[in-house]
Amino acid sequence: MSPLHTLDFVLLLLAASVVGVMLFHRMRLPGELAYLAVGALIGRAGLNLIPDESSARALAEFGVVFLMFTIGLEFSLPHLMSMKRLVFGLGAAQVGATTLLTLGFGALLGVQPGAALVLGGALAMSSTALLSKLLIDRMELDAPHGRMVMGVLLFQDLAVVPLLVLIPALSQPPEAQLQLLLLAGLKATVLLAIVLYFGQRLLGRWFLLVARRRSSQLFMLNVLLVTLGLAWLTEHFGLSLALGAFVAGMLISETEYRYRVEEDIKPFRDVLLGLFLVTVGTFLDARVIFGHLLLVLGMLVGILATKFAVVFAAARLFGATPGNAVRSGLWLCAGGEFGFVLLSQMSANKLGSDALIQAAVAAVVLSLLAAPFIVQASNKLVMRFVASEWLLRSMELTRVAAQSMTTERHVIICGYGRTGQLLARFVEQEGVGYVALDLDPDRVREAAAAGETVVYGDAARRETLIAAGVARAAAIVVSYADVGSACRVTDLVRELRPDIPVVVRALEEAQLEKLTAAGAAEVVTDIFETSITLASHTMALTGVPLSRVIRRVRDIRSQRYALMRGYFHGRSDAADDPDATLERLHSVALPDGAGCIGRSIAELALPEAGAKVSAVRRRGVRAINPESDLVFETGDVVVLLGTPESLATAEARLLQGV
Repeated sequence: MSPLHTLDFVLLLLAASVVGVMLFHRMRLPGELAYLAVGALIGRAGLNLIPDESSARALAEFGVVFLMFTIGLEFSLPHLMSMKRLVFGLGAAQVGATTLLTLGFGALLGVQPGAALVLGGALAMSSTALLSKLLIDRMELDAPHGRMVMGVLLFQDLAVVPLLVLIPALSQPPEAQLQLLLLAGLKATVLLAIVLYFGQRLLGRWFLLVARRRSSQLFMLNVLLVTLGLAWLTEHFGLSLALGAFVAGMLISETEYRYRVEEDIKPFRDVLLGLFLVTVGTFLDARVIFGHLLLVLGMLVGILATKFAVVFAAARLFGATPGNAVRSGLWLCAGGEFGFVLLSQMSANKLGSDALIQAAVAAVVLSLLAAPFIVQASNKLVMRFVASEWLLRSMELTRVAAQSMTTERHVIICGYGRTGQLLARFVEQEGVGYVALDLDPDRVREAAAAGETVVYGDAARRETLIAAGVARAAAIVVSYADVGSACRVTDLVRELRPDIPVVVRALEEAQLEKLTAAGAAEVVTDIFETSITLASHTMALTGVPLSRVIRRVRDIRSQRYALMRGYFHGRSDAADDPDATLERLHSVALPDGAGCIGRSIAELALPEAGAKVSAVRRRGVRAINPESDLVFETGDVVVLLGTPESLATAEARLLQGV
């Protein structure tokens, strides 16, 4: 097919990208692979629809620029120093050892040292975007292996910068390489020293001047100016565009405008990075790949095996347990998006043969395809092949069981962040025991040393909940706002003990239906509670009587939260709440011969009497909000919700059956 005109090409590219990303997401595969597939389809070896390959490459470079800019934004010196042992120890060992091993293999295969060096750096990279998302989704970010993975990823991101500086010099003749490398290093040092020294002083003042105009459009234009301006400056000095973008992000990260800039730049970064990956996909030539299939497969196996072995050995050297070392190796063994950045620069600078680069790109693509499946199977593989992991898991469960052994009718708090800690203090003041489970080892260690009942454990595991005393607990609270994990916890609780109520925290109302369907007794959303608090303060400050504000908030909450509706009325409540129209709870024991025995809730039509069955207790097991088809039995205790008048009518129907 002949190439399309530019506008036709852009429209086709957008349509193919949208469809491709949707399909890959449906298959639970990374969106980055969809862009690569689109590029391969429309590239030279596919439909050949690219009108001007040089223009497409130039535009795609902006994707790399904004990607490096966001990496610079995330560059925090205090954060790096707090993780320096993992970043500059484990991370440097992983990148260095992988690169050296690739150099050795390259020498055996006759690959030029410069090409082997850059190839080693490219293959050492792992996917920051994919792995960080998987760590968050699986709630393993604060686990020991999660911290090691993030430390290595941070160093990999930083290692890209000097590699991008080296590539143009390495593409020159051998006799000129040393001089060019020294010159590039000198240029980079002088330029960075000047920019960092004066930039930190000037940039904060300049951004303050722009921000005072209170114009989002002006602020966005200024971000683009600073980013592309510094990228142009470094390129003008014979360095890479990406280096200047990284410096711009690093400078802005030290100002108070970091988070606003990060949100403003994200759409540009994602779209342009997608375009960059499309151009990488255009390099893929199926004929070349299948012609060198053994090289591709050998490189794929080599990447996975070598990186796993390097990470495992380095992690053990830095004191990791065998299980965590294996997990870290499995998480980091695949390739990443920065590998494509370096491979594209290799291709642009003619550093290495076309077949070698094609095989490397194909191997990284295949490793990225395998990455989610490797991560998913990592725990099973660890439990299968690491004997000591069983002992450590048993010790972990023993510690959980030891904390819960003496408790009865306690609350299991899943997650001991700020929300979980405040909840623990609240229930403790009311004389209710609790056992908290958390995956942050530092938080657990400090809180446990202070005497709080918190242990390291994953609440989304069956054995952890059993050890925490789910059979004896009164309630379970999921205090972190993660829908996937909360659904897993709720499913396990329903399987282990269906009568116990599970209270779940969520961020938005849109998550309410999913969590309720999973079996949550109540779902507390941050937005709803914040709105109620803001409204109550506003009403009180505008002169609305406090009693009316309290009643209004109580009414809203009672409509929203089923378990907060009503209370068991006693003689002492008359003075506190004389309103006879308020809903109350009332228990009715069903003796032998009661009129409702053998009949369902729906048959008695209790809602028509103005009452609702809030719970049914049968043989010591309480069912919250029972279904309408539940049939009453002798000995049941029925908890009714309604006004005093409707409760009397409903009780008569239960006992007399009329």
